[in-house]
Amino acid sequence: MKIVVFGATGGTGRQVVMQALEFGHEVTAIVRNPEAVDIRHEQLEVVQGDVLNLSSFSPWIIGKDAVLSALGVNHRKPTTVYSEGTENIVKAMEGAGVRRLIGLSSAGLVVPSDTPLLQRLVIRFVIQPMYKYAYEDMARMEDMVRKSGLDWTVIRPPRLTNGSKTGTYRTALNKPLLKAQGISRADLADYMMKSIPNSSSFQAVVEISN
Repeated sequence: MKIVVFGATGGTGRQVVMQALEFGHEVTAIVRNPEAVDIRHEQLEVVQGDVLNLSSFSPWIIGKDAVLSALGVNHRKPTTVYSEGTENIVKAMEGAGVRRLIGLSSAGLVVPSDTPLLQRLVIRFVIQPMYKYAYEDMARMEDMVRKSGLDWTVIRPPRLTNGSKTGTYRTALNKPLLKAQGISRADLADYMMKSIPNSSSFQAVVEISN
């Protein structure tokens, strides 16, 4: 399978690229700074492109089978990377006739009612205000993706760790996942890989946790 990865220089994106190659996929990583990608593989092509500039990457979407987005920001300032970047990805996919899109959001957008009171208060009054702009843009991104005609999956992971891949995690489609605490980036990437052909996750928001 031929897949495109955005956000390949981040912790999760790097795991996505490595595991996609392990699965035997042909991978095109679209990044602003190709030199930041330290993975070398005969089935990996690293190209320069800016997700906020549609024309800089749209030709690389043609002929691919799926697009996986691990876009993220490392600051707390206002951003449009999630919404505008994903909107450009959707436009490129529609133009190229590519239907499968998997992207990341955050479990922090919604606090399940079963969340322990202290944890719920921390999320609502500390975490959500701290990442206010990122969460607002993720919400815009989710709304835009829902309105697309693609075979999309939006994954909302909780706290991410650098733990190893276990292949053991829980998921919930279009509903809150009870007692979601965290998941390793490796396991998150594992789920993304396995979701590519899984039609049950099409047009679904997936919550996940170890």
